[in-house]
Amino acid sequence: MAIVELQNVSRVYHSGDHELHALDGVNMKLDEGKFVVILGPSGAGKSTLLNILGGLDSPTDGKVMVGGRNISTLSGDELAEYRAETVGFVFQFYNLIPTLTVHENVTLVKEIAPNAISATKMIEEVGLSDHLKNFPSELSGGEQQRVSIARALAKNPKILLCDEPTGALDSETGVLVLKLLLKMARDYGKTIVIVTHNQNIARMADVVIRVKNGKIKSCEEQANPVSADKIDW
Repeated sequence: MAIVELQNVSRVYHSGDHELHALDGVNMKLDEGKFVVILGPSGAGKSTLLNILGGLDSPTDGKVMVGGRNISTLSGDELAEYRAETVGFVFQFYNLIPTLTVHENVTLVKEIAPNAISATKMIEEVGLSDHLKNFPSELSGGEQQRVSIARALAKNPKILLCDEPTGALDSETGVLVLKLLLKMARDYGKTIVIVTHNQNIARMADVVIRVKNGKIKSCEEQANPVSADKIDW
């Protein structure tokens, strides 16, 4: 069942007399519970696509349907509610609050998410139960990224959007983070969308979408995705 559908979506940015078509007539469907990788070079439109899915940006034209709801027509307050209830975000840089402990960073989502999951449970899921009282500065990069994943998942979102989540990590730690994301897709039925330029990550995906010059060049389902620990990084 499709949880996301983009219908002829375009995003145009203006700078003086110049127009930049970041997205140009994109049509796309994403099914619930799938591990999706969006590939493309810098400037292809990957991050714009992710921002529109996340309600951080709005299309110039077209419809963005999420769970049967057209989010492209929502007001600012309605988009804030959508971000709180429907989507979680994981970025390349972890965006943890340095003065809060691991547990406090994850617990924060209870203030905005009505159906939040126990912070302690999510921290346990990412393997950091022994670090509940640690501050971000006391953690490695991989551990900080796992905290950011726990925080995103504690919102109990339907969709988890990840922008280059392994970009700041070494290859070994990157594999651990990807395996964790895949586990969350399988165990919790979340739709995971990863934007990356890393071709290796695509081998793990249920669906691979290739973007170039603001257009979808291909959308392929993979019957037998490769597990992260079998990829030659």
